[in-house]
Amino acid sequence: MIFACDSQGKVDQLILPIAQASRSCYILYRLDEKLGDSYLWIFIYYIPDTAPVRDKMLYASTKSTMKQEFGGGLIKEEMFGNVPDDISLHGYKKHLAVKAAPGPLSALEEDIKYVNELEGGRAHISVDSKHETMKSVGFPVVREALEALRDFKNKKVNYVQLLLDITAEEVHLALSESTTVTELPSRIPTDTARYHLFRFDHTYEGDRFDSAIFIYSMPGYKCPIKERMLYSSCKSTLLDVIENEDQGGIEITRKLELDSGEELSEDYLLEEIHPKKNLHRPAFAKPKGPVGKRGPKRMIKKQEGEQ
Repeated sequence: MIFACDSQGKVDQLILPIAQASRSCYILYRLDEKLGDSYLWIFIYYIPDTAPVRDKMLYASTKSTMKQEFGGGLIKEEMFGNVPDDISLHGYKKHLAVKAAPGPLSALEEDIKYVNELEGGRAHISVDSKHETMKSVGFPVVREALEALRDFKNKKVNYVQLLLDITAEEVHLALSESTTVTELPSRIPTDTARYHLFRFDHTYEGDRFDSAIFIYSMPGYKCPIKERMLYSSCKSTLLDVIENEDQGGIEITRKLELDSGEELSEDYLLEEIHPKKNLHRPAFAKPKGPVGKRGPKRMIKKQEGEQ
C-alpha cells in the first residue's frame, strides 16, 4: 500500500491502522531530507507479538534483502516494533531520543561518576586517569565514632576501628576495645576496607612510649572500585578530624597503609616507629688513577760510575 501525508499529525492516522491489523509488514516512510537527488527514508520492521512463528521467521530472513533491493544507502533510520505504539510518531521520537542519549555506563564508570559527584567537580576522574590525585571527600563522623575517639584519647581503649557507610555517606564506628599486638592482625578485615587507630605501648632503648598508630587497610581488588576510591579519598579528611583539637585531638605517631594484617607484628611496628639508623660510615677511599695511562716517559740521567 502507498499513502501520502502532508503533516506529522496525519502520520499515525496512516500507519497505526496497518499495525492494528495484527499483520507483519515492512513500512517505508519518506523524509523531506535528501541525499543528493534522492530522498531519505525510514525503514520500519513491524512484527506483532501475535504473528505466527512462520511469519516472524520469514520477515526476519528477508529483511536484509528488502533493504538491499530498495537501496540501503537511502535508509536513514531503521525501527523495529511489535506493538503499534512502537511505530507511532511518539515511538519514532522516543527512538531518536534513545539513539542520541549517551550509552549505558559500566559499573566502573558508574562508580567514578558517583565519586565525581561527591567531590562536586573539584577533581575530574575518568577511566583513563593515571597520575591524577583525587582530592579529599569529607563524610561526617557520627557521634558514636567521635565518642570512641575520645575514649581512645583518654586511654580507656587502645583500639578503634572505623568504617564508611557509603549509602548514608557517613563515618561509623565498627569496633572499640582494648587489644594486644598479637591480636591486632585478626582485627584487619580481609574483604573490606577499614580505618584503624591502635595505641602501641612499648619500651625502646630503655624509654617508654605509647604511640598512636593510624592504619588504613585496603585488601586490594577484593573491594569494589567505589569503595576503594571513597576510602582513599576520605582518609585525609578523617585524619583532620582525628588530629583536630576540637574533635579528637590525637597525635598520630605513624600512619600505615596495608592490604592485610599478616605483616603486623611487634617487630614490624618497632621498625616503623623507630627505624634503625645506619651508623657505619665507610672510610674514604682514594680514587684510583686511570688504568693504562701513566703519562709520558721521563729521561733519567745516569750518575758517574753507573753502567
